[in-house]
Amino acid sequence: MRTRDLKFGLYADEQGLAWVRQLVEDVVGSRSARIISETAAHTLPGSGLATADVYDLLAEQWAVEHPAQSSGARQPIELRVHLVCSLRTRRAIRKEVIKALCPEGTAPHTCRVPWMAA
Repeated sequence: MRTRDLKFGLYADEQGLAWVRQLVEDVVGSRSARIISETAAHTLPGSGLATADVYDLLAEQWAVEHPAQSSGARQPIELRVHLVCSLRTRRAIRKEVIKALCPEGTAPHTCRVPWMAA
C-alpha cells in the first residue's frame, strides 16, 4: 500500500466544504483505505497560484446554475486528501466520490457544490 492523493477543486462555503469532507470520509471508510491527512487550500502547494485562478469556472458555474441566488461565502478551494491504499482502491474511491458529488440523472440538475476533479 502506498500514499495516494485525491484532489478536488470546489466552489464552497464552510458548510459545503464540510459536506464534501464527510462524503469523502464515508466513501473511504467503506473501502480498504485510510485517510492520513487532508488540507483545504486557497493556493496551490508549491506554486503559490491562487485556487481562484485555477477554479474560476466553478464560480461561473454557480452563477449560471443559481441565477437568483447570492454566492454568499463560497470561494474556490482545493481539497487534498492523502490516502493509504492501492491504486485500484484510489480509483474506485475517486469514481464513487465524483458520482456522489453530483449524481447523474435523466433530468437537468445542479450540483450542490460545484466541483472539478484534479
